[in-house]
Amino acid sequence: MRRGLGHIDDRRYLLAAVPYRRSILRSPHSARPSMPRSSLSAAWSAFTEPVLAESRALLAKNWAQLTPALRTAHQMLGRQGNGCGATIGAMPRCDFACRGCYLGEEANKIPAESVEAIKAQMRALRPVLGPAGNLQLTDGEVTLRPVEEVIALLRYARELDLIPMLMTHGDSFRRRPGLLERLVREGGLTEVSIHVDTTQRGRVGEWRHATTEAELNGLRAEFAAMLERARAATGINVRAATTMTITPENLGGVADVVRWLVQHPGSFFMISFQPIAQVGRTEDGLGDSVDVEALWREIARGTYGDAEPATVARLLGGQKWLGHPACNRFVHGVVAARPEGATFHPERQRGDATDERVVDGFLDRFGGISFRRDARGTALARAAGLALRAPGFFARHLGAYAWHWLARLGEGRPWRAAREFATGRLRTHGLLFVSHHFMSRAQLETPLGQERVQHCVFSVPVGGELRSMCEVNALGLREQYYAQIARPTRRAAEAVTA
Repeated sequence: MRRGLGHIDDRRYLLAAVPYRRSILRSPHSARPSMPRSSLSAAWSAFTEPVLAESRALLAKNWAQLTPALRTAHQMLGRQGNGCGATIGAMPRCDFACRGCYLGEEANKIPAESVEAIKAQMRALRPVLGPAGNLQLTDGEVTLRPVEEVIALLRYARELDLIPMLMTHGDSFRRRPGLLERLVREGGLTEVSIHVDTTQRGRVGEWRHATTEAELNGLRAEFAAMLERARAATGINVRAATTMTITPENLGGVADVVRWLVQHPGSFFMISFQPIAQVGRTEDGLGDSVDVEALWREIARGTYGDAEPATVARLLGGQKWLGHPACNRFVHGVVAARPEGATFHPERQRGDATDERVVDGFLDRFGGISFRRDARGTALARAAGLALRAPGFFARHLGAYAWHWLARLGEGRPWRAAREFATGRLRTHGLLFVSHHFMSRAQLETPLGQERVQHCVFSVPVGGELRSMCEVNALGLREQYYAQIARPTRRAAEAVTA
């Protein structure tokens, strides 16, 4: 099973998008929904209501449910994001045999849940996730389902105004040329997450026996090239994330992966590092063994070259939360790419007065904004609608914020950065580092574990209610659900043999 991202929402705040040369407002492959309204109608709706009232109401509800200690400037739940949801039973079977997996031994014997049952799960999640809500289409390897069924699920999620992210090991795309393009064209797929790390078992080809994460950067490059070809062939911007299970054995490879991502900007917009929990069929002793602070030291090492306390503090100065900080942490940033190399800059640096004033001020006014469903014209109309509602804010801050970023990217020389932008010598890309931490049963039963469950932002519909993914993983809820799926099949088999 591809572990969840917590799904940190990567919506680009309008002001924070100033340094992104290939932002959604100017992207040559702006994402198009699979079932778009007329462009004029969509643009008018975006202009008149750039942030939906439903989104704002859901944010307010989530903010009110946070304990006071979690209502900080770092907190995005209730300010910009409403969490994530995931399906269960979409395809329990997997053709990999990874050393760390949250599915039990029985998963490969369980039939896939029906399309209608998965649609019902989406409907249950929609009120919690809200418009443009983050839905992970997951559980085992979903690409093993008949492609027509995967397309139907992707399209239905779009009908509900959810944004589905297909979670996969990616090898189905390598074995079945054209599958990715078909999911994009016919299913409206715009977001995919590809899991790559050395704990996996089952790859085909030259990467099958890779022993280091640095070796697997070649595979990451192969997927990045595949995604770029799909964008070119379909004209649709398929946003790609990648996930990585972290164990004591591959912790030292985190810096190699981060370094590769920074030096190859645009390959993936996000990476989620997930220290393994001792659940499912994970090898005994492998889980619950990676310290979160050690993980972020390795992320800092890959980003800036060392893991000295000041370097780690520099990275974590841009840290944000979605819910409880023991569950997930993330740093949005901008990669500035020049011919001689690339550098990473957090999007909101703690203690930077301009960052705090502008980004926080924007969220206070327009939290819940999303451009991810918009075609180019609709995005421009939405931006115009924002400017109309707060002209003073934009007049005071937009130019100053752009200049502030030019100075940052130009290492104190804004005109240098402006000149490099104009000549194409400087390009910028967004990159998001995430650490997501699932719990074992032992961790979940502690007071801290219960506190984390109360603030969970990753929901799964099981037994008529939404449950934390950690509860599904660690308390046997997945196994109980699988037993219900398997029961009709077993009865049918018994009837045949009777």
